[in-house]
Amino acid sequence: MKKRTRITFNSPLVLWFAIACITVTLLGLLTGGSVTVHFFSTYAASWTNPMTYLRLFTHVLGHSGFSHLMGNLAYILLLGPALEEKYGRRDLLLVILMTAIVTGLVHNLLFPRTILMGASGISFAFILMTSFTEFREGEIPLSFLLVALIYLGQQVWDGIMVQDSISNLSHILGGLVGGGAGYILNLNNR
Repeated sequence: MKKRTRITFNSPLVLWFAIACITVTLLGLLTGGSVTVHFFSTYAASWTNPMTYLRLFTHVLGHSGFSHLMGNLAYILLLGPALEEKYGRRDLLLVILMTAIVTGLVHNLLFPRTILMGASGISFAFILMTSFTEFREGEIPLSFLLVALIYLGQQVWDGIMVQDSISNLSHILGGLVGGGAGYILNLNNR
């Protein structure tokens, strides 16, 4: 008898993160962006306001629209399941939270008059973290160096040469968090 093929919920953390991003984006579109600005983006606000601290984490769920969302989810859904399998949910959740807080804090300190939203820092963290999956002690994978050169180099270039609303600094910071996490987690797993 032939066994049936079934769909599995193979990567709970990554899939729930994607579902949360899609839900928040829909809510943002339905409210004309109001929900996104108030709850799912970060910007310099009073440190006495508890929402300032919450938004340092929740800004990674907010997106300006489906084009912005799909660009980020493509990498997250492609790379996230393998990272979740290798490092586990807890460690990958810590990478997501660390990326959110680092990108949020640095953005608020350096660009207090602009709003930051989106999971691009996390997608870049996953890109750099993935290049450490075959890491051995005493070695730096050439794939990591090439990925870092290509992705981070492009962000530095775009940050200097291209005037747009993309936060290249968030991409760079996310990549640094992901690369650092991949290195540390692989050292600890030896």
